[in-house]
Amino acid sequence: MDKFIINGGRQLRGTVNISGAKNAAVAILPAVLLSGGVCVIENVPQIKDVTIDLKILAHLGADIRLLNKSAVRIDARRIRNVPIPYELARHIRASYYFLGALLAKFNHAKVSMPGGCDLGDRPIDQHIKCFKSLGAESVIEHGMVEISASSLVGTQVYFDKVTVGATINAMLASVKAQGLTILENAAKEPHIVDLANFLNSMGADIMGAGTDVIKIRGVKSMCETNYTIIPDQIEAGTYMVAAAATKGDVIIKGIIPKHLEPISSKLRKVGAQVVESDECVRVIGATEYERTNIKTMPHPGFPTDMQPQFAALLVLAKGTSILTEGIFDNRFRYVEELRRMGADISVDGKVAVIEGVERLTGAQVKAADLRAGAALMIAGLSASGTTQVEEIRHIERGYEDMDLKLKALGADIVKRKFPDVEVMARVG
Repeated sequence: MDKFIINGGRQLRGTVNISGAKNAAVAILPAVLLSGGVCVIENVPQIKDVTIDLKILAHLGADIRLLNKSAVRIDARRIRNVPIPYELARHIRASYYFLGALLAKFNHAKVSMPGGCDLGDRPIDQHIKCFKSLGAESVIEHGMVEISASSLVGTQVYFDKVTVGATINAMLASVKAQGLTILENAAKEPHIVDLANFLNSMGADIMGAGTDVIKIRGVKSMCETNYTIIPDQIEAGTYMVAAAATKGDVIIKGIIPKHLEPISSKLRKVGAQVVESDECVRVIGATEYERTNIKTMPHPGFPTDMQPQFAALLVLAKGTSILTEGIFDNRFRYVEELRRMGADISVDGKVAVIEGVERLTGAQVKAADLRAGAALMIAGLSASGTTQVEEIRHIERGYEDMDLKLKALGADIVKRKFPDVEVMARVG
């Protein structure tokens, strides 16, 4: 196991380039199955979730070649319809996107129940609801989800709640269904739009992505394509908050400013300067920050994936800030770790009350999930003394070379094996 060791108190300064969007990549890679040919995907982030997706594709028979650091060639002509086992699916929640893709391709799919971050109850009932509406039957036995249909027929689906995962799976499953499928109360996140654009580039007929009504007219076949994934809004937002928390001055390049509007707005409200241009944003930290309230909501509201990172900034703001989690049940698992660093946070259900403190101090902390890990990284960068962040496998699931990018901005950070071999040798 590895850990990050951060000597905090340094202002981040310089320029950081943003990688491709994790949440788009893990949906687009399963969608390659529908091409029946060779696709080249560019701006693919080098993260563990993508590696697992590629392993699943290889398990299904795809020929995968890395063209460069961020481009991959996937030949899906020899895809087989075989079960996706627990050993592969348990590492990544987005493995359930193979259900929709395989169902559309073979009218049958069998995938182990997904893993990923523990953010509370995240059932797949809305996914199953859509598959059944299209004409499929489902069975969940021995930890495996099996979906099958004699044929898929377009239908109208109303999601009981806004859900990104079910919206994506519904899009994947219905692109080759007979007739018209209408998805109502659909999710509107940028990666939903990116997946629709990718599918359309392969010959799908999807309209309305980015709104709450998506219309999909089924097509008989789909073709090869070359496609570039959008930049990662959450990675960009994480570096924006890190710049503010360290009172630094950072230019975040290769982004789509419109995707960052909720984050930029809150940063300005607490006192940071945010200057936007065509494909970059500059964040200049303030000497002190003001309190604010945040409630996470589906896009275009404040993203739940940025809530922990913003908490790491608000612990240093003057006054009382209130964070309300409107998406997940278990998103405050980082709070206990921030308390170890001197934060004053109390949690009641889905509400966290943050009393600002003058400073944080370094401590040994553990990442409970992906975004919790990012929050602890930010806290460590702004704290006085040394912070050791353990369980960094969570962080590496969604951030490409985070330690190297931070180091290039002036952070004092190293990645070490745990337990530390040198220390163990000295003790021995």
